[in-house]
Amino acid sequence: MHDPAHTQEVPVAIADRPHDNDTSDNDTSDNDTSYNDTSDNDTSDNDTSDNDNVGLPTFSSRDWVATAAELARRRPDVAIVGAPFDINTTYRAGARFGPRAIRSSAYDPGTYHLDLGVDIFEWLDVVDAGDAYCPHGQSARSHRNIEAKVADVLKVDAFPVVVGGDHSITYPSATAVACKYGWGKVGLLHFDAHADAADSIEGNLHSHGTPMRRLIESGAIRGRNFVQVGLRGYWPPPAVFDWMREQEMTWHLMHDVWDRGMRPVIADAIARAGDGCDWLYLSVDIDVLDPGFAPGTGTPEPGGMNPADLLRTVRSIALETPLVAMDVVEVSPPYDLSDNTVNNAHRVVLETLGALAAKKCEQAGGEVTRPGTRPDPTTLRYPVNPERWSRPDGSGNSYTDADHHLQGGRHDHT
Repeated sequence: MHDPAHTQEVPVAIADRPHDNDTSDNDTSDNDTSYNDTSDNDTSDNDTSDNDNVGLPTFSSRDWVATAAELARRRPDVAIVGAPFDINTTYRAGARFGPRAIRSSAYDPGTYHLDLGVDIFEWLDVVDAGDAYCPHGQSARSHRNIEAKVADVLKVDAFPVVVGGDHSITYPSATAVACKYGWGKVGLLHFDAHADAADSIEGNLHSHGTPMRRLIESGAIRGRNFVQVGLRGYWPPPAVFDWMREQEMTWHLMHDVWDRGMRPVIADAIARAGDGCDWLYLSVDIDVLDPGFAPGTGTPEPGGMNPADLLRTVRSIALETPLVAMDVVEVSPPYDLSDNTVNNAHRVVLETLGALAAKKCEQAGGEVTRPGTRPDPTTLRYPVNPERWSRPDGSGNSYTDADHHLQGGRHDHT
């Protein structure tokens, strides 16, 4: 269990480093000349001065644990991974700045989840694992690095939360998860205004409008366990939906949500995505929200979800499915207004973490405190441990400029 001292009292992250309890030689405290009351100035029992905790903006002020070796030593429950990559966008770029903004600009509301009655970071050890290296103009290399970074998290049995970046990063991220938990054995719930299942866009096989097709073509995710919610607008054309139907994919348009209501749609989506799967991946494109709530995104489409529905939906998914990984993508800070988009994306992650903390609390027989409500334990689902990593050909990363597993004629869905 993470030290409760590292909750909201700590304003920013404490990087991993050796701790030395002997502070007798420490003369850098900012309290030496500011106050006469020496009760706050005595650092003899503290391992750091106040200043040591200030300076590095990490996700929700979690510890910075950025290397594979440090992750292996720490073995956290959850690791935040940035994927600052946006060169495959079709309209407005800027999502490369999403990870930075969600770390540094999101209003940090505290750590106690009112509805669930748990302090998130008392039950979960969450760390910030830094960013994957995404060199400019190099899709294949960036995707390889994203997959490798997520794999580092999975190798220590931690839950990766990947913060994009454009939606093309779901291809390498979900591929790493399929390698860990089973090729074709992971369901995927996808919230988005767009299907992102085109064959190619302007000749680009790795456009942010194609990752779901790549995942299914590669075999990482089966079409029958791929469910989309929130689609609306005027793209893609019927040929893409014809292909999606051939793969047995399921989609719920925003009109379905409006007509039936969110709860029955999500119940159906969870049942379909999890049918025959022991694990689930969640991908949230922030443009699933109406641009009135999330203007800072690359391809805004009016008529979307509201934050109250999305946040409660994400919480329900994390509680009621064997969720093992997630991403939040397409946050473009240059187009944001008053950090609305950044804060909504940040809360999508917090809702997931709150649900994971509630499940861990339930397993440990912990107390749900006022004003929270204990989730119905009969509805909670937990992931099981996989037997082995399961990449079919044992080749490791497969991303090359040739894309050897994507052969044949291509169709450009612009």
